[in-house]
Amino acid sequence: MSQCAEPIVGKILAGWRYDISGLAPEMRGDYELHFAECEHCRSRQQLHRIIDISLIVLASVSAAVFLLAFGVIRHFGPRHAFWLEIAALAGFALSALIWLVVAVATPAPMAVVDAARLGARVVHDKLPQEIRERLPEDIRVKITGS
Repeated sequence: MSQCAEPIVGKILAGWRYDISGLAPEMRGDYELHFAECEHCRSRQQLHRIIDISLIVLASVSAAVFLLAFGVIRHFGPRHAFWLEIAALAGFALSALIWLVVAVATPAPMAVVDAARLGARVVHDKLPQEIRERLPEDIRVKITGS
């Protein structure tokens, strides 16, 4: 495994879970430069984002399965259906709470938005000029950033 190019900066970033999204733009520049130069920290940042997004996906799938279970229980109406419905709704509530905690406590939603914005920019750049000109100004600014 590679070593961090600047161990002090690497320790600071590790303490922040490699998340610099909350920093002011003036302070962010040095850390972005470090990420550009340091393979170790860049790979750790990617690992943390993969874990964060995986937790959100897992919580979403779990919530969907609990809702499906609730619907199946309502449809078939087995004995003790009330308690099974309560358990399914409790599982859904817990999954939703976990999803909310992960979404608030991690920069994963911003990482997904940034990835979507980059994808939209690629598509926008491939569009013919006459179609690009027909896009509303506010959408064009959001996609291109200018």
